[in-house]
Formats: sequence, structure tokens, C-alpha cells
Amino acid sequence: MIEARHLRILRAVAGTGSFSAAARELGCTQPAVSQQMKALEQSAGTPLLVRAGREMRLTQAGEALVRHAAGILAGLTAAEEEVAAIAGLRAGRVRLVSFPSGSSTLVPTALAAMRAEHPGTRISLVEAEPPRSVEMLRDGDCDVALAFRYAGSDPAGPGSGGAGAPAAEGWEDLVVRPLLTDRLVGLVPAGHRLAGSASVRMAELADEPWIAGCPRCRRHLVEVCEDAGFTPRIDFATDDYPAVAGLVGAGLGVAVLPELAVESVRAKGVSTVAVEPAVEREVVALTLPDLARVPAVAATLAELERAAAR
Repeated sequence: MIEARHLRILRAVAGTGSFSAAARELGCTQPAVSQQMKALEQSAGTPLLVRAGREMRLTQAGEALVRHAAGILAGLTAAEEEVAAIAGLRAGRVRLVSFPSGSSTLVPTALAAMRAEHPGTRISLVEAEPPRSVEMLRDGDCDVALAFRYAGSDPAGPGSGGAGAPAAEGWEDLVVRPLLTDRLVGLVPAGHRLAGSASVRMAELADEPWIAGCPRCRRHLVEVCEDAGFTPRIDFATDDYPAVAGLVGAGLGVAVLPELAVESVRAKGVSTVAVEPAVEREVVALTLPDLARVPAVAATLAELERAAAR
């Protein structure tokens, strides 16, 4: 195998004409230069230098190797500088994927802090709900995934843990950074009989028309309602949280949304009420173990934690 140190010594010998002069230039001993040149010729499988009087001259193979060495060593130097910049957070990139309510609440604060602290680090953002976001992380399509999982049920798919599962179950191959517990709240029209109540039990909403969210949230809504003893009559379904709030505000039904989603929506004509029994989801940041050691990824995880704490 041809090593960079061998190429540097070969260039020095070619430039100075002797092992001893190359040794002085490189700050090493003449025997060390000779030994390295023998190792390089063994790797190349052909002589690279011939003695002509007191000078060492390149063979045709040696000339070819020196000609390529300049580009190789320049590229290696550039790579070393780029890696050093990434390690020092002067450069680098992080590909972040987040679910919508996380994108509008936690992500802006975290990314603003990253830009202020590490302006050389570029962060991209795309949106996806789990389990798709977790699949993207495992497939190498992102570096950090902001995800969630409901407590007491398993909407994330097979193998992701069930009721009462510990935080990392189903994510055993991932680094899991818990961020916060997000409670679901009820949304009713401002003139609704339950508007202004401190809390409502799900069973009290059994006869109401419902507005549901994304397919995964819809499945979870049905599970929660069935646990309360009824099957919800879902009149409308939309992935758009402002649309959910708008439909509720227009008096077309009731809904439950995570507090993060409600925080990001300017709901008009809507009253929020606590839901009993409490329904919560765990919000986490996920990455792969190897990626967790990348400085830019580690810094992004830290900023997401700070954003959640605030």
C-alpha cells in the first residue's frame, strides 16, 4: 500500500537529488529515508529511483508517481483541513427531519442557537412523521430525527414497544435523547357546553362529531376513545393542524391535539380543555451511535434539549 508519508519522502528525494539532502529537508535521518523508499518500491512493485553518480534519479515509474503525488498530497491536505474544521464546528452539516409541530416549536429555537454559536455548520430540515422519520434515519437519509411515541399504546409499528414500554424500546439501535412529555388537550368550539371547563373526560365527548389528524394520530384517537367506551364519529380528517383548529372553531366538531401543535396554531373561536385520563406522548431526538460522536450532530442534539427545556 502506498502511503502519504512515502509520497512526501519521494518528492523530497526527487527535489533534492539525494537521501541525505531529503533527510535534512524533512528533519529525519538518512537511514529512515532509505528505509521508507525501499518500502515504497516494494509497494509499487518496481524501482522508482536509480543512482547516477552521487545523485538519485527517478525512473519512469518514479516520475509518474511524483507527478500524481502533488495532486494526492494536495487533496489529502485539503481533506485534513476540512475534517479539522468539521471537528471544530467551523464547518459541517446536519440533516434534520422533524414532525410538523416539532418543526414549528422546538426546531426554530434550536437552529437559531446553532447558527449563532456555529455559523459554519449548515443544517437542512425536512418534515416526516414517525415511523417514517425513524426509517429515514436508519436508511441514512438524515442525521437527526425528531420523533414521538404515545404512552400506553404502540402506533409506531411492529417492534417499537407497547404499552408501558421504556423510552428506548424499539429504538435499541439508536441514541435516544428524551426532550419532553407532550400532553394532548381537547379542542371544543368557544360556545360549546364544555368550553371553559377545567377538564373533561373523554367519555363526555362520546356523542360529538370529531375532527381527526394524520392517519397515525387518527388511529391513536380511535384507541383512546375505545378505551373510554365509545367509537368516535370522525366527520373530518386532515394532516394540517391549523385546519383542525379552524374546523373546530367553525363549530363542526371537537378534536384532541398535542400541546406543541396547539402552541403553534392561532386558534380562533376555540377553547382548549384538559383531557382526562391524561394522554401523553414522549418527544425525543434520535440519531445513530456513530453519528452521535460527530460534533455538529452532538451540538444539534444539545440545542434541541435546551429548546425543549425552555
